[in-house]
Amino acid sequence: MSRLQDIRRRLPVVDLPPADTRRLRDPKPGEVPVPRLAVWELTLACDQKCIHCGSRAGPARPGELTTEECLDLVRQLRELGVGEVTVVGGEAYLRNDFILVIRAIRMAGMSCTMTTGGRNLTPARAEAMVAAGVSSVGVSIDGMKEAHDRLRGVPGSWDTAFGAIANLRAAGAKVSVNTQINRLTMADLPQLLPRLHAAGIRGWQLQITAPFGNAGDHPEILLQPYMLLEVFEMLDRLVEETTRLGVMIWPANNLGYFGPLEAKLRRVQKRGAHYKGCSAGRFVLGIEANGDIKGCPSLGGAANVGGNIREHSLREIWERTDQLAYTRERTEADLWGYCGQCYYRSVCRAGCTATAEPLMGRPGNNPFCHHRAQQMQAMGMRERIELVRKGPGVPFDHGLYRIIREPVDPHERERTGPVQVDEPRTSRELEPLGPGRPLELATHE
Repeated sequence: MSRLQDIRRRLPVVDLPPADTRRLRDPKPGEVPVPRLAVWELTLACDQKCIHCGSRAGPARPGELTTEECLDLVRQLRELGVGEVTVVGGEAYLRNDFILVIRAIRMAGMSCTMTTGGRNLTPARAEAMVAAGVSSVGVSIDGMKEAHDRLRGVPGSWDTAFGAIANLRAAGAKVSVNTQINRLTMADLPQLLPRLHAAGIRGWQLQITAPFGNAGDHPEILLQPYMLLEVFEMLDRLVEETTRLGVMIWPANNLGYFGPLEAKLRRVQKRGAHYKGCSAGRFVLGIEANGDIKGCPSLGGAANVGGNIREHSLREIWERTDQLAYTRERTEADLWGYCGQCYYRSVCRAGCTATAEPLMGRPGNNPFCHHRAQQMQAMGMRERIELVRKGPGVPFDHGLYRIIREPVDPHERERTGPVQVDEPRTSRELEPLGPGRPLELATHE
């Protein structure tokens, strides 16, 4: 008997219901939307030491949910209407009951996916996950071996990530790869693509490293906003090669925004070929391992956590808390700086909240935008970020950065210095802007 057959023999023999595959729809005015995706941090325990980890994973989170509480939360997720649950960590497989949770998710009729660094994702774990009902797994691989191992803080983690891909594919799972783009990895992407293709990867999610958690303490690895011009020139060439190889690029929420490459990057996404705003608290919710519920899986803290399932039902938190309703109710009046004047402000709303808020202390002004970088260049300007204060060192925390606008020409920069400085804000309440004079926006045709 094979190991997989033995695992299946020991699991309950019950036919799995079909996964919920209903399409997203925009809620009607005044209607509370139904979350379609829940991203669930099963544990904060991790077997790597990533310097770009937003949750600062390592030890387990204090007060993590018990098995019984997890199973009850699965029930509440289904009752709320969630169709897909993505289990993450830390590393979800470091919980002894993670197979039970996966099985419960599938038995409730929801699809179950997983994101992992894969360092200790053994053949036995891979087979058990698939037998329990995991349909697809995203393995995080950031650049080639040197850059990946440096970011992950564990020598050999690049090799074990590719080993995890092989183990998962052998067990029958669909496997994709997630890659963060930063100063250490951006030059590696053209070399990484053929390695992914050779490993059988046909889906590749790309995102930029956002400045929260550990990453916020390392400005040396973060892209500067003006570097997006170089990044997107590279991506333009990369998209052509992925098309030739049959690899589908899936841009994450913080990559893009209305530049000339937007339609090409997002052509495979079902909801249209351009970014349509942050889905946190609208179609997505996040769950922390201790039962805290939030709209954005990548943001935490009092400003973003709506409540805990030990104190309130999931439905009450989803439908009644301001923290989860914030993105649903955001208007153009909440935007500031360049984003408050941008041609695309009514749709984009400053892009990814999990990039803008950790950078500036509140959302609404996001310099990590291809369109914005191009408009700056057309005016002979560029933007860069500068660390003002590091974060306190807790999961999903952030420091504070300022945005400095200055001439592209180095001689002109030396002569004039910054043209404008957007200082960070520490709350969602409107505060006076920092010193500097605003630029006139280039006309959009």
